[in-house]
Amino acid sequence: MDAQGRGRADNIDPADQWVLNPNTGEYELRLSPSAAQPPVPGPRRPSSGDGDGGGVAGGRTRQPAGQNRQSPRARGTEVPAPRSARRRGAEPEAPQGRRAARRPVKKKSTAKKVLLWTGGSMAFVLVAVTAAGYLYIKHLNDNITSVSDDGAGTGGFRKDEAINVLLIGTDKRTGKGNEGYGDSGSVGHADTTILLHVSKDRSNATALSIPRDLIVDIPDCPTQQEDGSQKVIPGSEGVRFNTSLGQDDRTPSCTMRTVTELTGIKPDDFMVADFNAVKTLTEAVGGVEVCLAKDIDDPDSHLKLSEGTHNISGEQALAFVRTRHSVGFGGDLSRIGLQQQFLSALMRKLKGNSTLSSPTKMVKLAEAGTKALTVDDKLDSISKLKDLGLELGKLNPKNLTFATVPVVDNPAEKVKSTVVLNESKAPAVFEAIRNDVSFTDVKKKQKAAKDAQAARLKGSKAPASEVRVRILNGGAVGGSAQAVLNWLQNDEGVTKSENSGNAPAALSRTTLEYAPDQAAQARRLAAIMGLSGAAMKPGKSVTNSQGLPAMTLTLGKDFKGAGVSLTPATKAPDVDKSTADKVKCAG
Repeated sequence: MDAQGRGRADNIDPADQWVLNPNTGEYELRLSPSAAQPPVPGPRRPSSGDGDGGGVAGGRTRQPAGQNRQSPRARGTEVPAPRSARRRGAEPEAPQGRRAARRPVKKKSTAKKVLLWTGGSMAFVLVAVTAAGYLYIKHLNDNITSVSDDGAGTGGFRKDEAINVLLIGTDKRTGKGNEGYGDSGSVGHADTTILLHVSKDRSNATALSIPRDLIVDIPDCPTQQEDGSQKVIPGSEGVRFNTSLGQDDRTPSCTMRTVTELTGIKPDDFMVADFNAVKTLTEAVGGVEVCLAKDIDDPDSHLKLSEGTHNISGEQALAFVRTRHSVGFGGDLSRIGLQQQFLSALMRKLKGNSTLSSPTKMVKLAEAGTKALTVDDKLDSISKLKDLGLELGKLNPKNLTFATVPVVDNPAEKVKSTVVLNESKAPAVFEAIRNDVSFTDVKKKQKAAKDAQAARLKGSKAPASEVRVRILNGGAVGGSAQAVLNWLQNDEGVTKSENSGNAPAALSRTTLEYAPDQAAQARRLAAIMGLSGAAMKPGKSVTNSQGLPAMTLTLGKDFKGAGVSLTPATKAPDVDKSTADKVKCAG
């Protein structure tokens, strides 16, 4: 029983007695005078031990929400130990500042290994829960675990930019009642992974599933150790994607690096969840509606459902997202389709149900979400989680697209168990996401932004001989800046150009920054190189080696070679996809 359940009187749920205090702007738990008053977490206060490192916020001082009330000790009531101490059966420890990043503890069991969906895609829903329940989430902050991103991310999402969040589910078991699931000896692998891209204007989003059996190259991974030191975990070539986490002590930051290596998209943040959230969240919202195109009786996942629509929750919901042998071709790709349908159903339930207006249900959702969630150290604050949730809350389900990385069977295998990239389709999918292209039709909301970008290309163009530009390599292959310089000077007449070496940071896309009085020069260079309006960045000029004002051309990872047009695709590729507002029956 949780802290809110203790002291219950007259069968009244304390969650129904949260009251907004007009003096503090905070919600307070007010029980009847006859009921025992449990300690209520107060607002988070800074700790004297806080440093400048990125760890989990800790060392908090707890106070009752009402400032004019007696404390439990003053009334002679025993004050319970913190939740973590009660679980250990020990007395609470004194605050020690920020608590160190925790790694899951390996559990011993002889249970048979079962391949199952675990909860990475559930992290996607947990963000939505955070958006709606941020008033309560501050009271549950101690549930959240944080680990370092080891510099693998961008440094955290930004409100005025597109957002890329990596959602990971592991096969490590946690929670009561889950002893029969998963690999008893697993350290936790990336068995369910979704790269969630939210457009800059928040008009659309794409949730791209990455198959766990996809053959990839895992780069070297600098990783922070428990003692604060750093260790470089060697990379691996031609291995399953799911080994980017857990294998050889790899952390979620290594999965981040692997996704960047695979897609050219650098995630801002990551979120990791376990499959226990499937049961608790579906029970909290009263179940979700799913659809099957045929009867399913899967002895491995224990799912038994007839053709048609069903409302599922708890164990049945977990069985639904685990099953694979009875749908499609019986592999992981078929299971991904079920996971996407399940997430769509849960999103619709959260959007259209009275759940979010009920304090009781809100507490249950927030509790379930935060217990199952691990985030990177750039998200380890209530304000950041709230801000991210509010950004995602702007999305319309009809403009949230679920897709899967295009793959084909591994031709090197006689018995097909892994897949490789479909080189004719996958690069176009990655490029569309990098270029913030919507996979759904949202023309009205995007029209203003596109018109502004197109306007940058309209107007007079300066002669090539007057274009003065510095060229930097910001992620292109080595030697690209010099190759462009030679091409511009020898073939295009841009003689006032120079190679200025490497950029301070790598970019996914090539950009041209220029001052207002250099617009005509910028339009000429854009025409020569095939730059789009999106690549042109009005800003300021810089001084070149001769002390003269010049534009800055930074070659990004999208650079394909001197003379190759850089105009990106404006339409998403044709791939198998679904949207969160519709039911797609599986079979």
